[in-house]
Amino acid sequence: QAPTARAAAMGAYKYMEELWKKKQSDVLRFLSRVRVWEYRQLPAIHRCTRPTRPDKARRLGYKAKQGIVIYRVRVRRGSRKRPVHKGTVWGKPKSSGAINKFKCTRNLRSLAEERVGRRCGDLRVLNSYWVAQDGMYKFYEVILVDPAHRVVRNDPRLNWICSAKMKHRELRGLTAAGRKGRGVARGHGNHRFMPSRRAVWKKHNSVSLRRFR
Repeated sequence: QAPTARAAAMGAYKYMEELWKKKQSDVLRFLSRVRVWEYRQLPAIHRCTRPTRPDKARRLGYKAKQGIVIYRVRVRRGSRKRPVHKGTVWGKPKSSGAINKFKCTRNLRSLAEERVGRRCGDLRVLNSYWVAQDGMYKFYEVILVDPAHRVVRNDPRLNWICSAKMKHRELRGLTAAGRKGRGVARGHGNHRFMPSRRAVWKKHNSVSLRRFR
């Protein structure tokens, strides 16, 4: 009796959420294969008419209203090759280091947000989520907000992003993906990265000679 009642109470978004949790199912494998083929034909950064995953987008703050748009972006998978000419580092031997097996500090979702944020400089990056991937690319959808739009400025749940402090959040590691790359979180062991690694290093490596100590 109880499971049947709970299933009857599930809405459409809950069904979509459960479907996306089974990415190896026949349905999603087929959908992913078709979608990835379509996305490869499109530009690297393009605007979507609607989110591919409405349930996920809404959980991250998306609303189907004026002033909020979705952009889809593809990022090349794999580690970050060092950008030096012909693999030669013209410097001291200590700084030569690796060329190919060189992992990027930030995750690919953070890079995707950065590229969209640079393309749409007058919009603010709210959040992003994974959509699909193949052997070469990962595809993300980024939620962008227009801080100058009247609808956004009048929304008490969203107008915090209109503040000047929120300019290019994605470039300063303030989005969810950026904070994950910085290692910023609450709880035990994260005090080493709060408020940032550089600030903690500076505090531990500087001497403060106060007058009364």
